[in-house]
Amino acid sequence: MGPGPTGLAGALSLAGALPAGPPLLLDTVPPGGDALSHGRGLDCWEVRKHNSSEWCHFIWSNPDCRLDGGFLDYLNGVFCVFPPQLLPLAVTLYALWLLYLFIILSVTAEKFFCPNLSAISTNLKLSHNVAGVTFLAFGNGAPDVFSAVVAFSDPRTAGLAIGAIFGAGVFVTTVVAGGIALVKPFTAASRPFLRDVIFYMAAVFLTFVVLYLGRIRLGEALGYLGLYVFYVLTVVLCTCIHRRQRGDGLAPPGPWEPEMPTDVEELEPSGTNSGDYGEEYRPLLPSRETSLRILTTALSPLDYRKWRRKPWYWRLFKAFKVPVELVLLLTVPVVDPDKDDLNWKRPLNCLHILTSPLLCVLTLKSGAYGLYQIQGVFPVWGLVTLVASVLALIIFITTSNEDPPKYHCVFAFLGFLASAMWINAAATELVNILRTLGVIFQLSNTVLGLTLLAWGNSIGDTFSDLTMARQGYPRMAFSACFGGIIFNILVGVGLGCLLQMTSSQPLVKLEPDSPLVWVLAGALGLSLVFSFVTVPAQCFQLGKAYGICLIAYYLAFLCVALLTEFRIPAAFTENNAPCARSHWLCPRPAPAAAGTIRDTASTSCHKQG
Repeated sequence: MGPGPTGLAGALSLAGALPAGPPLLLDTVPPGGDALSHGRGLDCWEVRKHNSSEWCHFIWSNPDCRLDGGFLDYLNGVFCVFPPQLLPLAVTLYALWLLYLFIILSVTAEKFFCPNLSAISTNLKLSHNVAGVTFLAFGNGAPDVFSAVVAFSDPRTAGLAIGAIFGAGVFVTTVVAGGIALVKPFTAASRPFLRDVIFYMAAVFLTFVVLYLGRIRLGEALGYLGLYVFYVLTVVLCTCIHRRQRGDGLAPPGPWEPEMPTDVEELEPSGTNSGDYGEEYRPLLPSRETSLRILTTALSPLDYRKWRRKPWYWRLFKAFKVPVELVLLLTVPVVDPDKDDLNWKRPLNCLHILTSPLLCVLTLKSGAYGLYQIQGVFPVWGLVTLVASVLALIIFITTSNEDPPKYHCVFAFLGFLASAMWINAAATELVNILRTLGVIFQLSNTVLGLTLLAWGNSIGDTFSDLTMARQGYPRMAFSACFGGIIFNILVGVGLGCLLQMTSSQPLVKLEPDSPLVWVLAGALGLSLVFSFVTVPAQCFQLGKAYGICLIAYYLAFLCVALLTEFRIPAAFTENNAPCARSHWLCPRPAPAAAGTIRDTASTSCHKQG
């Protein structure tokens, strides 16, 4: 079954009935095509209605159960590999793997993606403000944006993108912002706060209009990206005006200067990379090291002196991160402009010339391009290995261990590309496993997006912002709450839909037939209006009362969202049955013969005898 409305309805419905409309329908309509002309097979949510002995056959025979992209088939694993009595074990393993995917995303973005973007912005000689709203905002929002792009690429998982973008927006602007006010009462920067909130409200309103119209055309998708470009230009213009008013083009940032979440990089050295381990124990007298020693030192993700000083829980978490960091050190180069040698490690960087291109071709489209055989004889990965090996050998011969070459900045672009491929691969697996958990627990993608995906992608921002506030930078942390997520919603929705349109599809349909989507949009808009009104009313003096109100607001929103998801407020009567996942009441259908399903085109409910 193609990814049409009926197929998506299955992806977003509870097991048992096909609704008149799922929580979020996203479908691409080809020129001259009919949105209802796609296949009308059973949706994957129906698997739990069958006998456990039929689960595997149902998964294999139903096209709606095929996961697009990714290296692992989670649905096949849970319903075919594990016996039915071990379903709790399978769910536990999937939950642990989900947590580990969040760790992979966090480590890759923080320690490899962001430092390379920072190096690129330094080489391009961008100002801190421009770099903050472009490259470094991309670095901080990479997990959210990549997750949204991956989710939008499949109509059945579009609800994850909407739920995650709106859910993370509500979480960051309430829980994180409120936590900052509780930790450290402060005076907010007035003009950047008003600017960011106005732009964010405009982005939410644009999304609300798109959901109301039920489709995104090329103009709307470009409008998202255009609004972000306008936001960047506004930041640059405000900075120039402020500096001109001060009469000093190199004036330090004033109290209203744009402050982005990436400014936290200035508080401490950028993330862990091959040169950070044992930095404080470097010998005073320089000595020449062999290439083998440089390679082994650069690939060591542990500082054993630091390991002995840390508590047990830090060691436990570090033990989980070490395999990820080791693989990333092998495949992703990191350029650090703050170091004298720019983090140049000749043997490791020459190895990166081989491993990074191999990583890119083997992760792009889940390895489909890398395994493709040229003329049916020679694989693409073999050609990449051959060319990269020759190039790495040339670089190793023409460079030295002590001095980085003049073209060392090119490694920052290579590291950016390699880390982006890692993030994209992890985001693809994340979306697929969330969809699988939705099938198992009969939850819509929207509620999974606003809870698990939003919380997982926001937890890093939460800890970093609260840490900044405790260290005495509450204004910077508060600005990060509103400035950073503008990038996520505008680029996440705009780029996600735009990339789907490039597949010869002129239109992306968004049909929110569930109140949950409107609850999300309304809650986010209301939280922004609340801050937009109350913060100036307090003369930008934010204290514990403001923080308590925001956190209480989020708890109330979460309760309303979950009640809406499970239709608890709906009135149930003896003669009316709820339509699963549609949040509407419909007449109870007459008993049907065993195995028959009512036509979804003529009624909004169906029943299996």
